[in-house]
Amino acid sequence: MKPIVSIIMGSTSDMPVMEKAMKFLDEMEIPFEVNALSAHRTPAAVEQFATEAAGRGIKVIIAGAGMAAALPGVIAAQTTLPVIGVPIKGSVLDGVDALYSILQMPPGIPVATVAINGALNAAILAMQMIALGDEAMAKKFAEYKSGLGKKIEKANADLAEIKFNFKTN
Repeated sequence: MKPIVSIIMGSTSDMPVMEKAMKFLDEMEIPFEVNALSAHRTPAAVEQFATEAAGRGIKVIIAGAGMAAALPGVIAAQTTLPVIGVPIKGSVLDGVDALYSILQMPPGIPVATVAINGALNAAILAMQMIALGDEAMAKKFAEYKSGLGKKIEKANADLAEIKFNFKTN
């Protein structure tokens, strides 16, 4: 099946964070591709990637980057596809530099931004975007969301069964 989500990261050192998105997309049976390209070290390759993504059937791009974190914005500037930025912790500023870099895009070049190291939420957001135009995906997403509530309800029920012993003074 052709990929409809593209996960791109500035370096393979970002893989441990971005694997969370890959795992979710795989579990949801959403075809995806993965690339490592740098906005600073491979700018021509990033431009080619961004300008050709829609033509290859990609619907959403998840771009992870740390420190200067230019990758999501550079991609967003060169495509009409939605781009979700994942700021990656990796510097003395604990990812806050990447967060601000991805958040502070100029008007007309938006990048949806998740929390620092929030690749899982990026994949969930990508699924929501795709579900807007895909009834089967919308149903699968609704089931996923319902399952989240059931997990909490089960956890709450499990807590009720635990007997606490409190000392009284």
